[in-house]
Amino acid sequence: MTFAPDPLDPDDDRPPYEQVASSLGAAIRTRKIAPGEKLPSHKELTEMYGFARATIQRALRELEDEGLVVSRKGSGVFVRNRTERPAGLRPYVEQAFASNAVTIDFAGFSSETLHGALQEPLDKIRVGRLTPSSITVRILVPDMSVPQAAPVRREDCGDDERLRTRMHDIMVGYARSIRDSMAELRHLGLVPETSVDVRVHSGTQFFKLYVINQEDAFFGYYPIKPNTVVAQGETIEIYDLVGKDTVLFHHSVNDSDSSSGAQQVQQARMWFDSVWETIARGFDLDGK
Repeated sequence: MTFAPDPLDPDDDRPPYEQVASSLGAAIRTRKIAPGEKLPSHKELTEMYGFARATIQRALRELEDEGLVVSRKGSGVFVRNRTERPAGLRPYVEQAFASNAVTIDFAGFSSETLHGALQEPLDKIRVGRLTPSSITVRILVPDMSVPQAAPVRREDCGDDERLRTRMHDIMVGYARSIRDSMAELRHLGLVPETSVDVRVHSGTQFFKLYVINQEDAFFGYYPIKPNTVVAQGETIEIYDLVGKDTVLFHHSVNDSDSSSGAQQVQQARMWFDSVWETIARGFDLDGK
């Protein structure tokens, strides 16, 4: 294997093991190191990165925890063969922002997880470590002005406007924060073009979907679970869509045109565009 890592950023203030894990993770996600391929030995990685063996070992443990690699005793460390595995969203979002033109399509119940995943790359743009020329975000969420299958009251599975208002406010809060952060980058001259567009549809969103730079798709289901919330000052027992710990499965066009992963990304893009361009309606985050 002739893997040559990209130079590490000398201004990166993360611990060395995180820098190495990030570099190797990016090489795996972009298929510079192919699925099933063996990583360089500890000794080779030590020479490549210039860090101690203990740093390399910790970086490899990080990659193993992410599900990107598997260690085989006596044989070495290998990239996992399957790309359709549970995956963390944050490293892929940060990697996407290294591109010149960044696109993120999100369909889900709110945009809370997306909001969290964006914070680190946006911070890196503010300090000049990432320099995209454009960022386009499309957010597709349910219309909480109409009854939904969930959230509903637990006692009778009945619709409750207070629950829908609560979810509406949560969605608007995160979407506004994303929009305002992007606008700030544009106003500061850090990113020449930014766009955040929100549309709503009448159906209940039972899954979440991210399409990153048209190349990577992440899909996961929202389980419905009992929950207790406070809405308009009253405690209500409900059945709720719970998405915080949703397992996301990753698919990439980099697998090959005929692979399951590439087809999954193609179908995800097709589905999102079909809803966005037909039954989805424009939504004003400022309520004007």
